[in-house]
Order: sequence, then C-alpha cells, then structure tokens
Amino acid sequence: MSKAEKQSESQAVRLDKWLWAARFFKTRTLCKEAIDGGKVMYNNAKGKAARNVEMGALITIRKGWEEVTVEVKGLSEQRRGAPEAQLLYAETKESIEKRERRAVEHKSFGGRIMADHKPNKKERRDIKQLKRDIFSSF
Repeated sequence: MSKAEKQSESQAVRLDKWLWAARFFKTRTLCKEAIDGGKVMYNNAKGKAARNVEMGALITIRKGWEEVTVEVKGLSEQRRGAPEAQLLYAETKESIEKRERRAVEHKSFGGRIMADHKPNKKERRDIKQLKRDIFSSF
C-alpha cells in the first residue's frame, strides 16, 4: 500500500489543501481565491474551501481559458513532487477532448480568442470559416 493510499484512508482533507497538494495552484491563498471566485466546482456545485474532499468526486477547475475536470483518486494534505501529485487525480476523457477542441479553436484564430480591435479582412474570413466548420458538424 502506498503512502497516498494510507493517507487517503485515515484523514479528511479540505478542498483548498487538496488543490494545493495536487499542484493545481502554487499557494493555498490562490486556491482559496479561485474557490471563492467560482473558478472551482465540486461535483457540479460551487466549491467551498473548507469542504472535505471525497474519493471519486469530480472537481472542475477553470484557469484563464482552460477548464479541467478531474476525478479524485487519492487524498493528501502535503505538497510533494509532481509525480506523486499526479497520483491524486485523473483527468476525465470528456475534459481531455474538450481541451483539445479548445486548443484547435484557439490556433485557428491565430492564438487570439478575443481581440480588442475590429477584425481585419483575414480575421473575418477565419471567423466565417470556423463558424462553417462548427455548424457543419451538427
């Protein structure tokens, strides 16, 4: 039995501590701010920093344009190396597919999703082509 499995059986871990231990954020303060700001969902409900994390729970984390949904596989209060942190969760297949689609959309706009200016002729053509591609798949 590994250390992570032993820890998961014996203790309850707060959501902010788990996110920090799983290396989604650098500090617990950033975890708490993300949770309070509505960027973290716990089992499709708004997360709370003091909520205890359970095995098998789905956690959705939004950072900038990226959104990741992970399933809790282990519990830990201690921040360890990245290889050990990755054992605490597994990203869902739907989340991986969604991120890949989002990356393709992002590249098709030349790396820009929202511009602070009126689109030029090439950008308008790219937008029209993307809309055709999206709506032709339905």
